[in-house]
Amino acid sequence: MISRKQKYSLWFLALMLLMISLFFLNLILGSVIIPFQESIKTLFTSQNVDNTYRLIILKSRLPQALTAIFAGAALSVGGLIMQTYFRNPLADPSVLGISAGASLGVAILFLIPGLSLTTGLFSGFYMQNFTIITAALIGSAGILFAIILFSSFISNYVMLLVLGIMISAMAGSFIGILQVFAGSEEVHGFAIWGLGSFSSVSIPQQKIFIPAILIGLLFSILLVKPMNVLLLGENQAKSLGINIRKTRLHILLTVGFLTAIVTAYCGPIAFLGLAVPHLARLFFRTSNHAILIPAVMIIGAVLSLITILIAKLPGFNGSLPVNVVTALFGAPIVIWIILSRSKTQDL
Repeated sequence: MISRKQKYSLWFLALMLLMISLFFLNLILGSVIIPFQESIKTLFTSQNVDNTYRLIILKSRLPQALTAIFAGAALSVGGLIMQTYFRNPLADPSVLGISAGASLGVAILFLIPGLSLTTGLFSGFYMQNFTIITAALIGSAGILFAIILFSSFISNYVMLLVLGIMISAMAGSFIGILQVFAGSEEVHGFAIWGLGSFSSVSIPQQKIFIPAILIGLLFSILLVKPMNVLLLGENQAKSLGINIRKTRLHILLTVGFLTAIVTAYCGPIAFLGLAVPHLARLFFRTSNHAILIPAVMIIGAVLSLITILIAKLPGFNGSLPVNVVTALFGAPIVIWIILSRSKTQDL
């Protein structure tokens, strides 16, 4: 009979193999089909490689696949931590208002006359990209600072959740006001950014993006023990020696940092942080964060790679936005959560 540890090992092995397979499929498939051998040679050697294939992989498909892997892992871990901390199965990384802050920062650039990315001071592709990332980071950092400041006065985690929702609503209102007075071209540009994309992070930018995500994921791993204890409730956690204030600060900084980095580089990505933790619990049948945190990292990466493949399916003009695809599998999972919980309550 297979033990629980062996089942976990088999699940992790299967998921890792699936992730590697999807990674190479993303290098091969697209408007131009690239032979598998050419993909291997491009990654591991510079000899006898077709220059066209090499450019397509290194300039487009490789950075897109890497971005999807790390962004999916980051958002999924953030969602798991938020659901555990707030004890809410519908919580996700955006619940703190960090994504809304990033969106507000980018909206100011797109929609305020004189700063418009299409005609203003920051026009030009490379300047636009750098400025969008900077504005999103500033906006998300401002909201994160406000959340941390308020958290020092608010001991109730439910009130902190409500505070994050209210901050998101206020940011959305400011964005709406800016859209009313902006031109159609500026509004269209901001709307496209808001749909999310894994293809906007170039190889040079990966040198900042990937290490930043890895730092955030490392800090999330350090939360394994306190998150497991928090499952018993804050009072029980205190009695077991957990410093609630420090743990909350650690949680806010970790999730806020991961969310800010992903939103700044990829735009607001919906549903991954909400859906993936539930899939991990379904597959692994455990609440132990020592298992769940690495599990959501891999599942988040797998679903992000699947998202890219679906977006590039033949028949679509170009590719679909990320949020359009994530909603296809994210929304049914949310519906399943609501229905399953309602049945439990009825019983």
